[in-house]
Amino acid sequence: MAVAPRRLALWPWLKKTVFRESRVSCFAARGPKEATKSLLRSAFIGDLQSDNAAAGADPREEIVGTAYRRTVIAHGRLRMHELRLAAAREQRHGLQVMTFEQLAARLAGGLSRPVDDEALRIAIKSVLPKTALGELDKIKALPGMADAATETLRKAWRTGIDLQAGASNHPRQRSIAILEEAVLEALPPAMMRPTELVTAGLQRLDHAAAIFGPIDIVGITELSPCWRPLLHAMASRAPVRWIAGPRAVPQWLDGAAIEIVRSEPRQPEVIAVSASTAYHEAIEAFRWARRLIASGRAEPADIAIASASTGDYDDHFLALREDTDLDLHFVHGIKVMASREGQAAAALADILMRGLSQTRMRRLTALLSSYPGPFQALPEGWTRLLPADAPLASSEAWTRLIDGLNAEDWPDETDHGAALGNIITLLAKGTEAAEEVGETLLDGRVLTIWRKALLLGSAASLDITLDTLKQDDRLDASNSICWMPANALAASPRRFARLLGLNSSRWPRGISEDRLLSDHIIPSRELDPLPIAEADRRDFTTILATTENQVVLSRARRESDGRLLGRSALLIQEGPNETFSRRNDIPGHSFSETDRLTARPKEFRAMPQAVAAHGCWRNWLQMEITPHDGSVRAGHPVMRAILDRTQSASSLRLLLRNPLGFVWRYGLHWHAPQSSEDPLVLDALAMGDLVHQTLHQALQKLAGNGGLPLDQEDRIIAAVGDAAAEIAQLWEKERAVPPPLIWRLTLEEARTLCSRALTDHDQPFADALTYSEVPFGGAQPQDEAARPWDANAAVEIPGSGFRIRGYLDRLDISGDGLQALVRDYKTGRAPTDDITLDGGKELQRCLYAFAVKAMLGDEVSISASLMYPREKKDLRLDDPESTLTQITEYLRAARANLRSGGGVPGIDTGGSYDDLAFALPANAAAVYCKRKIAAATERLGAAALVWGAK
Repeated sequence: MAVAPRRLALWPWLKKTVFRESRVSCFAARGPKEATKSLLRSAFIGDLQSDNAAAGADPREEIVGTAYRRTVIAHGRLRMHELRLAAAREQRHGLQVMTFEQLAARLAGGLSRPVDDEALRIAIKSVLPKTALGELDKIKALPGMADAATETLRKAWRTGIDLQAGASNHPRQRSIAILEEAVLEALPPAMMRPTELVTAGLQRLDHAAAIFGPIDIVGITELSPCWRPLLHAMASRAPVRWIAGPRAVPQWLDGAAIEIVRSEPRQPEVIAVSASTAYHEAIEAFRWARRLIASGRAEPADIAIASASTGDYDDHFLALREDTDLDLHFVHGIKVMASREGQAAAALADILMRGLSQTRMRRLTALLSSYPGPFQALPEGWTRLLPADAPLASSEAWTRLIDGLNAEDWPDETDHGAALGNIITLLAKGTEAAEEVGETLLDGRVLTIWRKALLLGSAASLDITLDTLKQDDRLDASNSICWMPANALAASPRRFARLLGLNSSRWPRGISEDRLLSDHIIPSRELDPLPIAEADRRDFTTILATTENQVVLSRARRESDGRLLGRSALLIQEGPNETFSRRNDIPGHSFSETDRLTARPKEFRAMPQAVAAHGCWRNWLQMEITPHDGSVRAGHPVMRAILDRTQSASSLRLLLRNPLGFVWRYGLHWHAPQSSEDPLVLDALAMGDLVHQTLHQALQKLAGNGGLPLDQEDRIIAAVGDAAAEIAQLWEKERAVPPPLIWRLTLEEARTLCSRALTDHDQPFADALTYSEVPFGGAQPQDEAARPWDANAAVEIPGSGFRIRGYLDRLDISGDGLQALVRDYKTGRAPTDDITLDGGKELQRCLYAFAVKAMLGDEVSISASLMYPREKKDLRLDDPESTLTQITEYLRAARANLRSGGGVPGIDTGGSYDDLAFALPANAAAVYCKRKIAAATERLGAAALVWGAK
């Protein structure tokens, strides 16, 4: 029968319908383009049905007899993609591929559409703060509440539970009913719950055949209870086929007017294997895929890797994919944190949640400098202006830094201080201004990710929310190996499948109660009639029945931390004998170059990198000193350069006790990595800095007009207290400090030590002038205070070839200028015996005494001491001149040794205070250093004698 002509004069009707008062909000919500297309389709089908009815035709029979309109219902994005691709290749015009939810919305007509997860979360987040939820009021502001409410409403709607009717059954159910009512008010009017879509669809069943034509339901093993009445009703108006194939058919289809299409299950080869860990499982999966492709048995599109819990393997596959040339498509998406855009959003969240710091700011700048916005306006390389040792942990510290910069300091010689200051001011607002900060600083996909993270969770939990976000990996599933959830593979089978994670409690997964509606409120079986454990079992059976060639069942024997894992009950029931795969087995087909070289030791051994690594390792194991222990050719330019630099007492100590560390630090400029986290307690070095800065500030206050007022102990203690408060404020702005309670105790300890140091009445002379932090030898002055000499004058140790510079903790000069006392304060424990050089550890007293004598003149009598305020112990140096002679001999020997290429390990190498020990072999102090120390001592010769000096 010929189809009656279509009525094309639709525009007057379209205008009247679109702008009808009841539809205006729906039109705005969906957008004019989509709304117009939907209304045109509805108008065309309605006219077509009317024309056919006028011609005396049965609409159902007419549509069935036409070839241009058919509908396929499928589950999952991958299956729908494959069906559309197949339809395009076969030129099957008029084929519609959709989910059942989309079918219901289409049948409901107009601008109706289902409630999507994003719109539901937006509505929930908007109504939670202003809606009184009774029993749930105490937890509605907690992170995760929006997700829990979304999950609960979804379950209730899929099951068809009327929450309003059961509101009187339990206070919690009443709270959920109130929330549902508020959410429905906040949703666009066109959005409908499943039961509402079904009700609207049942009223338009006469249009079903015209809209959809014959309907095939493909690859689905179950359907939520809310959709079943509509499916049964549609079967009476249009041909409906449930194409189960070898899959199980649900019992509720028995007796329905739906054609069930079955087929015999496949008989694939089933192999069971066990790997050492989940990471090893991922490696074996790649090797298996490579073997199939290399043998010609399969194309990438024929291979699938699946698991019920993909989250356990995502990071492994993502890392391994970068090491191989195989395209592995993540059907369920990859974490946004694996992309540069996601890392940029995470860097911004890190600053807003944990505060400003130089490390975090450098990271954010590196990630955002390529995106339009305030960071791109800053000149390239501006971070070189930041002082390496400044934490910049507050907006005040950044403001002081910016105020001290001039236009010529910037790389492009243009002042960008105002722009950088605006960025810092914005970042200092914290998570409360997360939306404003994102809109101002971000652009493009980074801004899209930021908005979505704020939509899904609170600003206080941005880092957690960002870690859960997924994005498409931009690979085509039709020509890639696919890594997917088990339910996606059950809906879209492939010829070869490998199932991972077949361990107890992982496949099938355990059943858990709903987070808001516990089992005692609404039974779990009623709220979730399709529990995840049953779905996992059903997917496993479906995969075995639909895979054509081979199924590999894989499990891990141990957790990553070594805990034993049990076998899945499914593997016990279905699996054949298990093959034990060892982590160090040589693979038949390697998945990457790294894997291939590991499997071929002879080939790897010939590579330059392997030769160098092997030579280094063998040299470390020898008793002799080798080039890998710091031995270089004599007269090396690096050695000459570091010996000619102006030294300090600390660098000379390092030269005498750890020549290898001296070369690493001053020749190669290696430094220990600095943590950006706030310390729990100050380490010994930081504690010494705090005490020395407090002493300097207190001495500036007390000795500003001359000597220290020793007879006014109360004044000294008060000055120390004021100085400690000022230094504490400075540290809190510029440095990372411990938690408040520990910080208060640390400051109290610093005040005590400083008070003890300054109330020591043991003065060798009266009318003394007191100075603190006195620079010499070219050291930069720390303030504008008066100094007893020219700080830029060079100080050279006679006969050693070394120039020195540094700061004197405290210098007291008698009124007649003929006597001077040099004090160096130590915050640690005092030694039990008197010391002079202490094996080369203690050089400061002698070197500082020599420096003072060189600056003040030979006629001045110099005394030098180490002051330990903790025990109030003052260690005087008895004979500075004799000690200097000894030091000179040791330094001359150390200089000659280093010029000859002997930058070898010393007695302090690998010790507790060697901050470069990370560059040594593992456990160096217990093994490597003990093995090498004899040969190193012999190589150093006279330079090693200092280690035995008292």
